[in-house]
Amino acid sequence: MADEIDGVWVKDLTVLPDERGRLMEILRRDDEGFDRFGQVYLSTTYPGVVKGWHLHKVQDDFFACVRGMVKLVIYDAREESPTRGMLKEYFIGDHNQQLVKVPAGTYHGWKCISPEEALVINIPSEPYDYQNPDEHRAEWNTPDIPYSWDIVFK
Repeated sequence: MADEIDGVWVKDLTVLPDERGRLMEILRRDDEGFDRFGQVYLSTTYPGVVKGWHLHKVQDDFFACVRGMVKLVIYDAREESPTRGMLKEYFIGDHNQQLVKVPAGTYHGWKCISPEEALVINIPSEPYDYQNPDEHRAEWNTPDIPYSWDIVFK
């Protein structure tokens, strides 16, 4: 089985500090995982809070946590996918700056695992449609997704 869910793309982000502050490039239109631009928004999550599960039928999401840390989880429930049933965690934020592309049709959510509020930037491929949202939700603890949001000490 693949070690990555089909359609997921991960980009390591580089922080460039100098005496004035920092710069971190997140997404470019010539990045291999980029297809199209819909909008950009910021979502915050308080420590210990889970935001999930949800999926989009059309839209891809591009998530980067720019402050704090989140455990981003993707579950592939797509009937036609070669990685159907695969589940993967990504720990992104202050200690692991990455951009993660979440493909349409996959369930995803995150939990803030830092002691401070997490700030997550999303660059979805489609603008939000207020009359017909491409937002399909499941409860955070649904039995349809084999996952526990508890912190596991390994």
